[in-house]
Amino acid sequence: MAHDPKREDYQRLSLRFARELDAGDPVAATRAFASFGRRFAQDRDSLPQSDADRAFHLVVLAAEVIDYELPFATDEAAEKLIQRGKDFLNEALRLDPSCHDALRMRSSSEAPTVDARYRFLAGHVREVRASCEKIRDEARGGLSGERATLAADIALRPYWRWLASMAEEALICGRNHDAIAAAEELLAQDPHDTSDVRFTLAYALAKLEDEEGLSELSRRYASLCPLRPADDAWITLARISLAHKRCDFASAREQLARLLATYPGTGSALIRQSELPDGEFARLRVTPYSEDELILAVSEGIVLLQEGSARSGKGVLGSWIAREVARMDPHATEEALHMGRNEGAQSS
Repeated sequence: MAHDPKREDYQRLSLRFARELDAGDPVAATRAFASFGRRFAQDRDSLPQSDADRAFHLVVLAAEVIDYELPFATDEAAEKLIQRGKDFLNEALRLDPSCHDALRMRSSSEAPTVDARYRFLAGHVREVRASCEKIRDEARGGLSGERATLAADIALRPYWRWLASMAEEALICGRNHDAIAAAEELLAQDPHDTSDVRFTLAYALAKLEDEEGLSELSRRYASLCPLRPADDAWITLARISLAHKRCDFASAREQLARLLATYPGTGSALIRQSELPDGEFARLRVTPYSEDELILAVSEGIVLLQEGSARSGKGVLGSWIAREVARMDPHATEEALHMGRNEGAQSS
């Protein structure tokens, strides 16, 4: 999970700091840069930065509040956190009207529906691309090698995140072809898939019952993400969905068993199928192959799990998965019931 706002904030200022030192004595520059980490952590305002850098730092603060504090807040604290996040984003846009991350994140609370937000993102994507490409060209001027590459990446990341949000919103509101188009455009721009948009793409292909497309995506994993095979929860749930739709329950059970083996001890998450708020800055950062990753994939997979109707309220596929996991792992059922009782007690 690559989009780390704090790390990106550090990269932005370290690159600017290095450029400021280039004109001076190399020995003095080396000595000065050795203090950068301490100054960044303890006295950030003493470092050279533009209004765009300050605006991005406010986005980082907003992301911390909205994405990582708000989901775990009590109802009493939630309202204050929401307002605090909005204040950070509004201040970011006052400093830098071209702060596309702030504009995109703020649109989540301003759009009346998911479809309206998708239309907002789609309606502005070309101007965001043009703006980020202009910033990229200016940022890497006079740079070479790794610095030029980093400057270009930093400049384009807001556009990448804009496309990733477009793909996610399109998937949620049933615009599956649009989700695929946005995902493919992002992969063309960023062939190493910094945004992990292949996960969204897998679900959109499953929604369209595109077996060939999902198989091709599996083959592309070797180039998109060489360090991870095509065995993550997103692509496996997509395979389960396709097998279930064609009534190949043996294959679906086989894939479900693989999912449980890849994410051991997570059966209760597949039974409960909790829905989480989406990350506003980017997809939430979780440890690969952890329970948190499976929970996130299941939450995003609600578009597949809740299709159709079932007495359980989980949808046809969701109900089937819950039953099969309970059969495969009876302990997971007990754990899911226990967690449900605890949550009920906390909310009462």
